[in-house]
Amino acid sequence: MSLEPGWYVDPADPETRRWWDGEGWIGAPIPVDVTPPEGPPPAEPEPAAAAAPGAGTGGRSETAPSSGAPAQPGGPGPWPGQPGQAGPWPGQPGQPGQPGPWPGQPGQPGQPGQPGQGGPWPGQPGQAGPAPQGPPPGWPYPHWPGAQPIPRPHGLPLASYGARLIARLIDFGVVFLLNAVVNGWFVWRYFEAVAPYLRESVRRAMNGDTSTEGLPQIDDQAGGLQIAILVIATALWYAYEVPSMAARGQTFGKRLMGVRALPVEADQPLGFGRATRRWSTLGLPTLLWYCCGLGLLLQLIDAVSPLFDQPLRQALHDKRAQTVVVQLPRKRPDPRTTPRDRADTPGDTP
Repeated sequence: MSLEPGWYVDPADPETRRWWDGEGWIGAPIPVDVTPPEGPPPAEPEPAAAAAPGAGTGGRSETAPSSGAPAQPGGPGPWPGQPGQAGPWPGQPGQPGQPGPWPGQPGQPGQPGQPGQGGPWPGQPGQAGPAPQGPPPGWPYPHWPGAQPIPRPHGLPLASYGARLIARLIDFGVVFLLNAVVNGWFVWRYFEAVAPYLRESVRRAMNGDTSTEGLPQIDDQAGGLQIAILVIATALWYAYEVPSMAARGQTFGKRLMGVRALPVEADQPLGFGRATRRWSTLGLPTLLWYCCGLGLLLQLIDAVSPLFDQPLRQALHDKRAQTVVVQLPRKRPDPRTTPRDRADTPGDTP
């Protein structure tokens, strides 16, 4: 799966975000609670040019003046402090034999880890310094050195297969009850049409008679009733699942099990288009039950597909709609104490 470039939660460190350029991670990480800047991180600064060879001991360069620096009276220049000079010059921090000022003194930025430092330092928000952890820039996801980290889409753990299976069985029970109410009359008429044939076939089988001569004919309405039953059952399933998934990412069964379907790229509702694509991969094969149970076989393959998918445990209907099923925290945060300034940026774990 290939994701568009953007800021995503770093799977190696879920507390930070990094810029994904479509092929690998670049730039320094930023805390996950900080609103990322627009576009990619700033390019890493070029290393400062070394001092020109042959510099004098009195702080004056013996080289010719640069094209943008005016010459000073009494010497060839350029002079310390002029624009475009690389330094370092006497009195700057880190020069041996100079009286200072030194890092840590009032007004100085200090060194990382010293009190009173002003920073910022590489690794802090907005800095282009080297990342403290995670794969080197350019490594394609999900190839990581050592053990691959467990994905946490949008900071939430993936739902287990058991929780998803129980949620689906609960939903099937609800759809079955709806069919008993709405589809019950059509089912009764269908069995009335095929009952004579079935009763005679069973009686002959119990007596060891394998002949088919003289069997009662199935009512001509049986075929039409079977198609009507499947169409109504499919429509009831769509009406039950798609609107609730589009609005909340949850059906009744998913709410009971505390799981939710989310888009891979953002923590937001699915919408009717994505919810319909997700349902159709699993629900539309119901119409093919008429074809010797072919639809039931396709639905069984879809149902077990999350067991063989890594790393996001996506079923076939998840892959078509680009969704992932996560486990919601059991203890919901108190909205009165939850900070409201956290960025809701579109983009998390790839």
